[in-house]
Amino acid sequence: MSIRPIKSITQSQPTIEGAGVRLRRAFGFGNTREFDPFLLLDDFRNDNPQDYLAGFPWHPHRGIETITYVLNGAVQHGDSLGNRGSLGAGDVQWMTAGSGILHQEMPQGDERGRMHGFQLWANLPRSLKMTDPRYQDIVARDIPEVVDDDGTRVRVICGSFWGKTGPVEGVAADPRYLDVWVPPCVRRTLPVESSRHAFAYVFEGSGTFRDASAPRAVRTEWVGAATGTPELAGNRSLVLFDSGDEITVQAGEDGIRFLLVSGRPIEEPVAWQGPIVMNTDAELRRAYAELHDGTFIKHR
Repeated sequence: MSIRPIKSITQSQPTIEGAGVRLRRAFGFGNTREFDPFLLLDDFRNDNPQDYLAGFPWHPHRGIETITYVLNGAVQHGDSLGNRGSLGAGDVQWMTAGSGILHQEMPQGDERGRMHGFQLWANLPRSLKMTDPRYQDIVARDIPEVVDDDGTRVRVICGSFWGKTGPVEGVAADPRYLDVWVPPCVRRTLPVESSRHAFAYVFEGSGTFRDASAPRAVRTEWVGAATGTPELAGNRSLVLFDSGDEITVQAGEDGIRFLLVSGRPIEEPVAWQGPIVMNTDAELRRAYAELHDGTFIKHR
């Protein structure tokens, strides 16, 4: 077994999307080759309703899958095919946009005004870019959770882990999507297949992600403010791993909670503009021409 070294630790950056939603972007809209098959990860977390209630009105997607995971509050959604629904705390929606869909997502806070969730974009291979759209709406109670003897707790959203298999099925990149909690001061090793790209996104507590026996130099854009430790990953830190078949995390005094996401690289050309991701610029131009002339939606 080999521990994955860290390629980089960076901090998610403030940005505004939709009709004025203030969120944090961990990665996206740049060179995402090291995250392939994933394209973007947004952390939409806010206690001020004025910063999220305008939401994400009608917009298109083609050529990708969007994965929405809600922790607090709710997201009302609808689309051009007549689908309607609501995602509550702990729920997941895995939407395969495929050949194209128009949809909207409107966040709502909980009773205290809190809204928190994540949206991850996964690329589709050329062979599935124009597949029919589909949804997998998963309620919180259907997501398995495993708890180890040391208190480590893992929700398995997609893929298999510790004998449990997540409810999301038939995804092109065969990803694993985990919500992991490691208790205070516990050191834990978790398996990650060597054929996959992998990253962790910390959203509670802090810790270090490396083999304690071998310090490494890593690219970093953030230094732990309290400790001055460049390898300390705190709230809103994105940890990109190098190759190997397991990761090690040492939780800090408050424990650590993070998304652990991995997937097999597609390794195809990416032509990307806004919410549409194709393989060539010609395909991208055609998609936007169809959006303009009303022929974008292929599936009825």
